[in-house]
Amino acid sequence: MIGSRKKQTPNTENEMAMNSEQQYIDLYNSARQQLFDHAVPAMNQVRDRAFAEFQRLGFPSKKVERYKYTDIPKLFEPDYGLNINRLDIPINPYEIFKCGVPHLSTSLYFVVNDVFYTKTRPASSLPEGVIVGNMSQLAAEKPELFARHYAQIARVEDDAVTALNTMLAQDGLAVYVPKGVKVDKAIQVVNILRSDVDLMVNRRVLIIMDEGAEAKFLFCDDSADNLHFLTTQVIEAYVGENASLDLYCLEETHLKNTRVSNVYVEQQANSRFNHNVITLHNGITRNKLDLVLKGEGAECWCNGCVIGDKSQRVDNNTLIDHQAAHCDSHELYKYVLDDKAVGAFAGRVLVRHDAQQTNSDERNQNLCASRQARMYTQPMLEIYADDVKCSHGCTVGQLNDAAMFYMRQRGIDEKEAKLLLEFAFINEVVDNIKLEPLKDRLHHLVEMRFRGELNKCEGCKLCK
Repeated sequence: MIGSRKKQTPNTENEMAMNSEQQYIDLYNSARQQLFDHAVPAMNQVRDRAFAEFQRLGFPSKKVERYKYTDIPKLFEPDYGLNINRLDIPINPYEIFKCGVPHLSTSLYFVVNDVFYTKTRPASSLPEGVIVGNMSQLAAEKPELFARHYAQIARVEDDAVTALNTMLAQDGLAVYVPKGVKVDKAIQVVNILRSDVDLMVNRRVLIIMDEGAEAKFLFCDDSADNLHFLTTQVIEAYVGENASLDLYCLEETHLKNTRVSNVYVEQQANSRFNHNVITLHNGITRNKLDLVLKGEGAECWCNGCVIGDKSQRVDNNTLIDHQAAHCDSHELYKYVLDDKAVGAFAGRVLVRHDAQQTNSDERNQNLCASRQARMYTQPMLEIYADDVKCSHGCTVGQLNDAAMFYMRQRGIDEKEAKLLLEFAFINEVVDNIKLEPLKDRLHHLVEMRFRGELNKCEGCKLCK
């Protein structure tokens, strides 16, 4: 582990940003060779460039439009350890993790911190040619493919967090689905945070869907230890012509967890992408989605569900870039915030000049269940084509007094009536999920979350 990078206490926002950046600059200069030694050449080819861009960009302040609702320098200012020397983590997730989705058969894989777990492999088999493994496996079996796609749409020159992740990431999950192959069984990846000290994790994911390929992924974020974790995550997904990709991301960690996740997706002609991000338990979460509709006839559905209370913070920021004609995008994010929770949503739909006959709708609806909860929302449309159908809107409100009164009059107590209204409000997002067993499971988890019950499955040794 590398840690204890002692720093002076900053007095201003600019000093905090400079101090946060400098510790990672010093870290890279001192540990550069170790980073190179434990990563594949294709990852190392962009590492120095990412470092140079991180130095140039620096952490974005709140004056940067896409980061106006999250204090990024403050998140990265604490002193975390890093497992740069790739020390073995004493955990067998296949033995301790018993959580699952009833009636949903999946191919189960694990990422422990930022390392793809290879000591035990799932019993189920994948179709011929499909690769689900670590970066070194895909780089060894498909070197040209890996080099052609890694760190290409996740541009290090545009985002400091992406640059930081690219310069520090040493391993990760790599997936390749060949042309015309349909993976019927969902691929479930459980990201487990495990450490004896406060830890920073730099997780990387690369998904390549060839022409006509189909696959569904379920990513679950969990924590095995009640420590402070800082996770940077960069997911790159290439969806080829006529390909179909479903990506479900479920976060169930704890209040000491901070996650900054950047998802980049590029869609070719007549492709389909379905993205669902669900935050049930967390500390501070910042999700960014950059999606490019590059080929004609591409379609995407982007859904978000947030349940926050106590002092939780969740910031979702999306950009859907329509670059080709005849493309459809649909976006729905819903928040229920209680206690002193803070939520933010900023969604921008960009329709370029050549993207005629675009169809796009964007909605953000929010429920503040307490007077202390805060929600910031900013849906945006930027249109340069004249033959389009585009709409956007947002709402922020409280529980309906008339509905509460109606239920109270029929013998439902106030607490239960509040729960029923919140559950009905969030249901629209959950009902958009295509996997029926997962939809049923999430209905159950959402109800448990509103009731304040911890999610601990029978026989699971992971949840504390």
